[in-house]
Amino acid sequence: MNRLKKLAALIPDLWNRIFNQMTLKYRRVSCKQMPVIHGRLNIYGHGRIVLGKGVTINSSASSNPIGGDCRTVFSIVPGAVLTIGDRVGISNSTIVCHSSVTLGNDVVIGGSVKIYDTDFHKLSDGRRELDDRRAARKGAVVIRDRAFVGAHSMILKGVTIGEGAVIGAGSVVTKDVPAGEVWAGNPAVKIKAKQSSQPRDSET
Repeated sequence: MNRLKKLAALIPDLWNRIFNQMTLKYRRVSCKQMPVIHGRLNIYGHGRIVLGKGVTINSSASSNPIGGDCRTVFSIVPGAVLTIGDRVGISNSTIVCHSSVTLGNDVVIGGSVKIYDTDFHKLSDGRRELDDRRAARKGAVVIRDRAFVGAHSMILKGVTIGEGAVIGAGSVVTKDVPAGEVWAGNPAVKIKAKQSSQPRDSET
């Protein structure tokens, strides 16, 4: 009986592995190393995706209850590029890429984060359904090395988050965040200044 239970538990995991491998192959994802994916990764569109080494992706409720009501989704239109560096962790999050989204090395993307490099449509009242979405404003998103984006945050088009910066949970980031600073809120603002990386006198 125990063997049957173990076998039954392995079947969904095996199916997810097969699904993810087929998805990465079909979408022609360039991988330096096969990512570790918990659950099923959903990829839409035929833009370019480049994954570094040691990437971990949570995409299920069991892998992380934060944001576990949705899977990780990459939506990349033709001509757009999503680049994910080494040792990046992403959890039950959505990245929509109509231009360029870049995550540096050792970046952590918390549960249910949304990253959009497009407005999706024009903002003028009465024209949203008339205009081609390709005419919407776009702007590259860059999240530099070792930055942390807290759960349920939203990163909007044209934003660069500096190296080692921290975004508090539930924030909406609409402008650049300098390296090492802590930002939070809607819209996000600085709540803690950059920490000095210079050694103290006692440490020299």
